[in-house]
Amino acid sequence: MSSKNSNQENFIRFALEANVLSFGEFKTKAGRLSPYFFNAGGFNDGARLSALGGYYARALQESNIEYDMLYGPAYKGITLAATTAIALANAGCNVPYAYNRKEAKDHGEGGSLVGAPVKGKVVIIDDVISAGTSVRESVALIQAAGAQPVAVLIALDRMEKSGTATEVGEKSAVQAVQEEFGIPVIAIANLADLMSFLTTSSDAVLTDYLPAVKTYREQYGI
Repeated sequence: MSSKNSNQENFIRFALEANVLSFGEFKTKAGRLSPYFFNAGGFNDGARLSALGGYYARALQESNIEYDMLYGPAYKGITLAATTAIALANAGCNVPYAYNRKEAKDHGEGGSLVGAPVKGKVVIIDDVISAGTSVRESVALIQAAGAQPVAVLIALDRMEKSGTATEVGEKSAVQAVQEEFGIPVIAIANLADLMSFLTTSSDAVLTDYLPAVKTYREQYGI
């Protein structure tokens, strides 16, 4: 198994241990009954956050994308970009990062962008892409600053068509973002990796969920 695969597999194991990834029956915002749930807010202590940054940094390095800096959309993306920047620095690659505040400040430094000047080739870092709204806002802010968004880096790609339980779209939110902006979306892991993990797992409790995940993918997957 290549190092790329092991990064994905290790990340899935890490997310399970942190209860960020869980199996069962969960109603999504779109009204679908999903057999799994991923909530990056569960990476909520120093050790987990540090490890998470390492997974993001490795996924970015393995992508071979050329970039100058990182950008984290408020609010979740701020922490994710920061921990990724720290992990990259620890790996010998020191890059600047910036983020936005939700409300523009009219005193002090002013404006809605905080951190390093936004310039050059920028990687947007977030947890997941559900509707693409956060990416759209980020791209607009980055371009307005005269910089170029070159990729979006996320934790998990659900590889799931947009829409609701009854009205299923043609493509996933990730595919829509890639088409709309012409930039790649890099994920630490995706639904295919998750299914491979379940297939090879020796944990009977986990392998029991495989049929439900397969069915869900057949219904909504890309």
